[in-house]
Amino acid sequence: MPKFNANLTMLFNEVDFLDRFKAAKDAGFKGVEYLFPYPYPKEDLAERLEANGLTQVLHNLPAGDWAKGERGIACLPDRVGEFQDGVGKAIEYAGALQCPQINCLAGIAPTGVDPARIRETFVRNLQFAAGKLKSAGIRLLIEPCNTRDIPGFFLNRSQQALDIISDVGSDNLFLQYDIYHMQIMEGNLAPTIQRNLGSIRHLQLADNPGRNEPGTGEINYPFLFQFIDNLSYSGWIGCEYKPAKSTLEGLGWIRPYL
Repeated sequence: MPKFNANLTMLFNEVDFLDRFKAAKDAGFKGVEYLFPYPYPKEDLAERLEANGLTQVLHNLPAGDWAKGERGIACLPDRVGEFQDGVGKAIEYAGALQCPQINCLAGIAPTGVDPARIRETFVRNLQFAAGKLKSAGIRLLIEPCNTRDIPGFFLNRSQQALDIISDVGSDNLFLQYDIYHMQIMEGNLAPTIQRNLGSIRHLQLADNPGRNEPGTGEINYPFLFQFIDNLSYSGWIGCEYKPAKSTLEGLGWIRPYL
């Protein structure tokens, strides 16, 4: 049976962030993820995890100024030093939270810069991060995102991500496959997951259109869950969606799996 974890950035927004850990536990979740732990002392987050018996499944590397629209800095040639500093910070948090994997958001491709230089910057940053994280016992992931929600996002298709993983040449770099993003960009979900299962270490979900919970859009999630289960996928599936109403009202779809 698939293992689902709650994305606390998207779910349980009815309560303050630190109270979402208990809300997730009370709803039946055993694991959590969220975009960024950095606004909070790592000790406070670790305490919430332990108090509620939760596994920290994933968080992201620092991704620039999110409030100003930045969505990662890994592909930005003029931000390499900041990126490397962020890797160190992420390792500190992941260690405190016993988090086994960290996602790297590529960022929005800068205008007026040679595309080859953007790609080279991304590859070299990933080589740096993959090595540092491997030494700390942490996996590095990269995630293609759709360009409808994030216009100009550099990494936007699964094959593009796999090609970059190959060019990085590290055994510590894997694919985070977001079903919602890839439904928008390329469809063909089940065959793509099956073909690339060896490179996938984390899945995320939302329905399309709307990025709401499964059952609100076009994706046949009951089929997809059974298909993924039949593949013996052993990782987590992150519930990274916007509840159409309240979080609890939207959890009917997950009851058979928790």
